[in-house]
Amino acid sequence: MKSRTVLQISFFILPIIVSLAITAVLIVAVGSDPREVFEAVWQGAFRNSNAFAGVVNFWIPLVLCSMGLIITFTAGLWNIGVEGQMVMGAIFASWAARTLVLPPPVLVGVEIGLAMLGGALWAGLVGLLKTRLGVHEIFGGVALNSLANVAAIYLIAGPWQPPEGGSAQATAPFPADSLLPPVSAEFPVNLLAVVIVFIAIAAVIIALRGTRWGLELRATGKNPRSALLLGVPTTRSAVSALMVCGMLAGIGGAYRVLFTYSSLRPFVSGGIGFLGLLVVLLVAVKALWVPFVSLLFAVILAGSTRLRVALQLDQSLAGVVQGMLVLLVLLANGLRQRFMERDSRRPEAETRDYPLITRPDTEAENV
Repeated sequence: MKSRTVLQISFFILPIIVSLAITAVLIVAVGSDPREVFEAVWQGAFRNSNAFAGVVNFWIPLVLCSMGLIITFTAGLWNIGVEGQMVMGAIFASWAARTLVLPPPVLVGVEIGLAMLGGALWAGLVGLLKTRLGVHEIFGGVALNSLANVAAIYLIAGPWQPPEGGSAQATAPFPADSLLPPVSAEFPVNLLAVVIVFIAIAAVIIALRGTRWGLELRATGKNPRSALLLGVPTTRSAVSALMVCGMLAGIGGAYRVLFTYSSLRPFVSGGIGFLGLLVVLLVAVKALWVPFVSLLFAVILAGSTRLRVALQLDQSLAGVVQGMLVLLVLLANGLRQRFMERDSRRPEAETRDYPLITRPDTEAENV
């Protein structure tokens, strides 16, 4: 058991080390010093409290989407539509910010609630397309992603256009009372959002490990036909998993418009939903690892913005690191599964070498 644990940890850490080594070789090939690059990324993320706040502000929606995707992956669903669910949550929150006049604490609560509703409804459409019409969740999700982005652009350039005229850049800034307040000017992060993230992490872990719903999701993900024969409501499990994921993604979209931008913009999700898919693949659907791996991605992306200023290197180098890391981790996961399957077969092979042991009364009868 101990050797198996060490092997699993090695398969998780080794791809990270190898990806960093390959990236260092590429940096040397373009004539730069890898140490300077890594120092620039580190400084870009941690040089002061304001820079670290940028890391946290990217980390918050990424963790929310990733924890939602943990649920859908557990149910055996590839929720590619998480990007559209973020956008739809942002649209619902934007409507509340632009339209409703309520006391600030109440208004913020309504905005977050509507964002959850928007994300859940958009994810529920994916579930209905899959369970009622047989449309695979990947195809349904991709189509709904495009529709959500088109809807956002239409609102920005049409009914919600700024007073100065039509523009596809952004809506007018939302009223100050509708926005999420920062902790301070030196650390511009919203404390409520951080609390929601930790509540979401705890709730997902408890739901998957300690509730009947979590057991039904695992059964549906492992073998839906067998689960259905055993009485598991697989259709309800699949749709509910998608909708809960949509709720969390909707909160992430609300954070983008109510704090990061203070307005609705085209493609407001910024690829965070797709990045969440990579996070879940990297952690092999283990919820406890999500906050840490998400923080690693946030540090790389936020810190890479300093590469152009400090070293005249394109910040797309961060994408190279991410792609290399994902590729190597997927390869490592494949190797790990092979080792696990081989270890699981070994006891069966060993038991065949032992003679059949019969009960004493059977031996007496044979004599």
